Formats: sequence, C-alpha cells, structure tokens
Amino acid sequence: MIEYHSIQNILDLCKEQDKKIWEVVLQADMDESGASGEQVFEKMRFMYRAIQEADQSYEANLKSQSGMVGGDGEKMRQYNATGKNLCSEYSSLAMEKALKMGESNACMKRIVAAPTAGSCGVIPAVLLSYEENKNAEEDELVKALFVASGIGKVVAENASIAGAFGGCQAEIGTASSMAAGALAYLQGADNEQIMQAATFALKNMLGLACDPVGGLVEVPCVKRNVAGVVNAISSAQLALAGITSVITPDDTIDSMRRIGNDLPSCLKETSKGGLAVTESAKRIMEQFKNH
Repeated sequence: MIEYHSIQNILDLCKEQDKKIWEVVLQADMDESGASGEQVFEKMRFMYRAIQEADQSYEANLKSQSGMVGGDGEKMRQYNATGKNLCSEYSSLAMEKALKMGESNACMKRIVAAPTAGSCGVIPAVLLSYEENKNAEEDELVKALFVASGIGKVVAENASIAGAFGGCQAEIGTASSMAAGALAYLQGADNEQIMQAATFALKNMLGLACDPVGGLVEVPCVKRNVAGVVNAISSAQLALAGITSVITPDDTIDSMRRIGNDLPSCLKETSKGGLAVTESAKRIMEQFKNH
C-alpha cells in the first residue's frame, strides 16, 4: 500500500517505483479509497470540469453583498485587451481568471475550494490559462491536479491550509505552492524540479497574515489570489531554470507550521488586526452596516 506524509516520501516513492508524482498520488488515492485508477482519475476530471464551469459562469455585473468586490475581473480583461499589460499573454490571462474566480466566490457563486474558498482562484487560473494559451490536453491538466493535490495533502498534514490556524500563508501560500508544482509539471519539469517550484512558491508566502475586512472573504483575499498566481508562475520558472532552494521542501513546510503557530490570533482570520482594523476598513464596514 502506497502512502506518503512528506514531500521526500513522494520523491522516494517516485524513484523506487519509477513513477511520476501524479502517478504516486493517484495510486495512494486508489489504495486509500479502494477505487480503481480509472475511477480516481475520472473523479479528478470531474473536479477540473467544475473549475471550468465556475470560470465560465463569471458575471461582471455582480457585486458582493458588502459592495467591496465585483467587476474587477472584467476590468482586467479589458486592460489585457489593450495589449498594455507588461506580463506575457499567459500571465495576463491568469491574473484575470484569478480575479474572476475570487469574485465569484465572494458573490456566492459555485466554485471549487482549491484548497480553500479564499484561495479558490490560484490553481484554476494557472491551469485554465495554460489550457487556453498553450492548447494543453485535458488529461494533462487532470494529471497536474494530482500533482497539486499531493503537495496540498502534505502541507495540510504537516502545517495547515486554514487561515484560522496558519494565517493567509496557509491559504494563498498553499494554493500558490500547489499551482507552482502543477505548472512545472505541465512545462515538462522532472519530479525534483516540480517540488522545487512548490518550495519557492511557499517560501515567498511565509508569514502572510489573514486579515479579512469585516470577516468576509473579499478584501484583501480576492486580490491576493492574483499575487498567488504570479508567484506560482515565477516559482515554476525558477525551478525549470535549474535553480534549487537552499531550504528543503519539508523544512519549508515545517517553517510554515511554526510561523503559523507564532502568528498572533489577530492575524488569523479574526479581523482584529492588519488591514481589517485600518481606518479605511472601519469606514467601509460602517457604510455596510448602514445599508
């Protein structure tokens, strides 16, 4: 029976069994669930198609109940159409899709928590944009989701994916790490490079506070999804260039756990610190209450 509890476990299993990361993750799921390989793969395909549907159902004219979120994804689309965005066509599209997915979540539309609702835009934006921009086959994108889920499982087990426990590093940080690994896979990275990409992305997000205005998954959450996307893309490129992290993947995850424990409660989804207690935030919430 295959099981893993660390990134090094996954890499060792890949080496011992001459498998790719997605194959090890799929096999572990089969062993745990008792389902066939085809059943597990098709379940993940269902997830990917749900992500596609969520992206396609974006409504530019929708506003969240608080009025803080809505329409920015359309603004990004319009800006991208001018050709002025300095980022590549792929990165520009990913930024747009991240905003749209985050806004859809804030507007109570159906999304896929990847790995959480607050970070729902990162992985979808990276994968959907790759499919659209690079004409990738669906099976490869599903395999990339297996890569992402393997990384996410290790982080969840050894640190946290919840803002209430680890701050936003646990949500956007984990999503960005998962997306970086998935993108590196799609670009042809080997197993080691995939995990290096994931490590770079997580390192860059260490210490990120969770300070939602009014306790709502809107500000600054939605725009942090864009930061997570750009971080994931750059991290994958570092790994593909052959650059390696001085700190190992598992040590990085362990550091994230310790940092999360050290963060004061005011920076862990309680809305009692950070951006949530600024004068700007207080004015917004006062207006919201009056309505």
